[in-house]
Amino acid sequence: MWKINHSYIDGAFVPVHGDETVECINPATEAVIGTVTLADRDDARRAIAAASRAQASMSRTSKAERIDMLKQLQAAVLASTNEIRDTAIEEYGAPLARAQWVSRYASQSFANAAQVLEHYELLRSVGDATVVMEPVGVSALFAPWNSTAGTICSKLASAIAAGCASVIKPSELSPLQTGVLAQALHRAGLPEGVFNILLGRGSDVGDEISTHPQVTKISFTGSTATGKLIARAGIETMKRVSLSLTGKSASIVLDDADLDTAIAQALNAAFMNNGQACVAGTRLLVPRTQAKHIIDRVKNLVGAMVVGNPRNPATVIGPLVNKAQFDRVQHYIRRGLAQGATLIAGGEGRPIGLDTGYFVRPTVFADVNNDMDIAQEEIFGPVLSIIPYDSQEQAIEIANASPYGLQAYVFSRQPQRARHLAARLQAGSVLINRITPELLAPFGGVKQSGVGREFGVHGLEAFLEAKSIVVDQDEPGE
Repeated sequence: MWKINHSYIDGAFVPVHGDETVECINPATEAVIGTVTLADRDDARRAIAAASRAQASMSRTSKAERIDMLKQLQAAVLASTNEIRDTAIEEYGAPLARAQWVSRYASQSFANAAQVLEHYELLRSVGDATVVMEPVGVSALFAPWNSTAGTICSKLASAIAAGCASVIKPSELSPLQTGVLAQALHRAGLPEGVFNILLGRGSDVGDEISTHPQVTKISFTGSTATGKLIARAGIETMKRVSLSLTGKSASIVLDDADLDTAIAQALNAAFMNNGQACVAGTRLLVPRTQAKHIIDRVKNLVGAMVVGNPRNPATVIGPLVNKAQFDRVQHYIRRGLAQGATLIAGGEGRPIGLDTGYFVRPTVFADVNNDMDIAQEEIFGPVLSIIPYDSQEQAIEIANASPYGLQAYVFSRQPQRARHLAARLQAGSVLINRITPELLAPFGGVKQSGVGREFGVHGLEAFLEAKSIVVDQDEPGE
């Protein structure tokens, strides 16, 4: 049984001031596996004060010093890869393969940031000006429960590379993942206060961080609704804000696609992380002339998917994170039926033989109109909508007819054709004949899927401010 009642502030694990305690439940068994006492506003203020003190020296660090910090963090997190993997499985039911990928990506984030910083010019000449890229200042890093370690490490890597101290607020639904990661980061031995970690409600800890005048930058990953609240809260003190938000990604299968690989990849994109991924390709756009054939393939592949124990390497879909998310997915399945979509796989309730745990049946709807709720709203569960199109132009229109634009997928045997189509899609990223991202390329959304970019050079620059220094060359004494 876990018991977490501390935050990580100023280089040490300290008891929280808050007194709200919540239970942690294993979503595969519904058993209580621990408790966490949440931080409050006083804890948040202590963390911000620690980061502010650290910022004074952090802003003066050299590129070499920051690269050394990143390498220390990489080694420390790499040594905890298995623990990070196991807590993701235990805490929110991540399938083994997904948990392994995220746990490795966590340490790799620091290596990527070090590589970017090494080749990045922090000082450059522009005409008569010298442009200095300076740290933006104390940064607030918000991470979701469905990729806690990966998101924290990615954001922290960019902040460290830029010379920023930080206050990290993971979701209160991820205390186990946060605890293991905090221990790993602590072992890196960075100066006190350079990063601080606390779990708390958005209504107090999140609000305090978002409004405090000593916090200069916010980097948030989560829902669009919460992102809007954070952006509004930060505007009074003109915080720099990066938001990675809700997605409703389209997977477009062109009429020349290799269906053997395209459909398998499209289903992996739809159901990744039990469907609990902002980049999940939950709208599958298919040529109407091939729709029946594709639907038959989808039914066969989904019918063969293993749903169950997330520790089993054969499992494709584990449980949803909690009962609230289980109920949400059931609501959308009922909504799809009520609005006239045709159920071709799955449906309401748990899979046969799974009477305990927040397991849902991988569900696929055909005959979906893009105006239906299941095609417009992020469900955050294994629910796929198949939408037919009559021409490539119509496929582009359907894909873009969404308030969101985070990621899209295109499948075609003709790379150049796919590239032309990708150029017209309103999405921050487009993956062609693959579902794994390039982690040095910019990541982020357009429209209501976010503001700004993460990863690589763009992720570094999100934590930097440009200062122009111009000297009159004709001044006496020059």
